Amino acid sequence: MNLLFISLAPVFIIAFYVWFRDKYEKEPIGLLIRALLIGAVTTIPVIFIERGLFAVGAAFSFGPFWDAFAVAGLVEESFKFLAFYLFIWRNVNFNEKFDGIVYAVFIALGFAGVENILYVAEGGVQVALTRAITAVPAHALFGVVMGYHLGLAKFYPKMRTSQTWQAFMWPVLAHGFYDFCLLSGNAFLLSVFVPYVIFLWINGSRKMKALSELSLFKNDK
Repeated sequence: MNLLFISLAPVFIIAFYVWFRDKYEKEPIGLLIRALLIGAVTTIPVIFIERGLFAVGAAFSFGPFWDAFAVAGLVEESFKFLAFYLFIWRNVNFNEKFDGIVYAVFIALGFAGVENILYVAEGGVQVALTRAITAVPAHALFGVVMGYHLGLAKFYPKMRTSQTWQAFMWPVLAHGFYDFCLLSGNAFLLSVFVPYVIFLWINGSRKMKALSELSLFKNDK
C-alpha cells in the first residue's frame, strides 16, 4: 500500500499543479478524471506493442536508438496523442488554449501512473523516489509540449496542420532523447541527462506561461 501511494503521489501533485495553473476557467473534475483514466488505459495496448517491437529490435540488433525512439517515444506518445484527439479534441470543454495543456498532461499522467506502479512494484522505494523526480515529471512535460501545440492548433485554424504535426513530433523526439540518454550507455549522453531534464522543466514552464497569457485573448476560430 505504501508503494502504491509513493507511486501515485507525484502524479497527483503534478495534476494539482497543472489544474491550479488553469486560471480562467477550471475544467470539469469529471472530465479530468476521465482524461487520467484514458491515459491509464492506453498502457494496455502500449505494453503489447512495445513487447513486440522490443523483440524485433533484439532480433535485428537495432540497439538503444530503436528502443528509445521507435519503441518508447513513438509508441507511447502516439497513443497519448490519439487519446487526446479521440476523447478531448471535439469536447465542448476544450474552449481555451491552455486547456490543451491541461488535458494532454492529465492523459500523460494517467499513463505515467500505471507505468510507475509497474516499475515500483518491481524495483521498490528507491525506484519510486527516482522516478518521482525524473520519469513522472518527464511524461507530464512531454504532455505540456503536446498540449501547447494542440491548444494553438485548435484555436488558430491557419496554423492547424503545422501545429498538429508539432504536437505529435516534438513529444516523440523529446521522449526518445530522454530514454536514449539513459539506454545508450554513452558517457556524454549520461552527462547531459540532468541538464536535459532541467531544460524540459524550463521549456515546459515557458510554454505554460505563454499559453496561459494567450488564453486571455479571444479564441481565433
